[in-house]
Amino acid sequence: MSYSGKFTPKNPQKYKGDPTKIIYRSSWEVKVMKYLDDHPDVIWWGSEELVIPYWSPVDNRKHRYFPDFVAKIRQKNGIVKTFVIEVKPEAQTKPPTQKRKTQRYIQEAATYVINQSKWKAATEFCKDHGWEFQVITEKHLGI
Repeated sequence: MSYSGKFTPKNPQKYKGDPTKIIYRSSWEVKVMKYLDDHPDVIWWGSEELVIPYWSPVDNRKHRYFPDFVAKIRQKNGIVKTFVIEVKPEAQTKPPTQKRKTQRYIQEAATYVINQSKWKAATEFCKDHGWEFQVITEKHLGI
């Protein structure tokens, strides 16, 4: 998950936002972008086009969260749902397990609690809008 660049959609009409300014920050995000761009049941999608405010427990301040994706997708049953999607390594979805208080442990703990705050805000935002929030990891992507 260590590269970034610009994504050019095959179906720019499906993209909410400027399709010439789609940036990816990992190969995992590219995989999701290709799916959203290519899949016929995806009505529209956007990358970092949505802003959700959240409160960080690390600095006790308000911040802005830009989830990786938002997409309106037709389900197999014909129902159309909007999803807010975050792509993260499985390790960042769980609290750190290391017992010693090393610098790495402190960083992992901070990342975990910040992610939890972002995802709580995203879950509440989605609930208010009748949408669904999902965190996708390498396991979901088959990596």
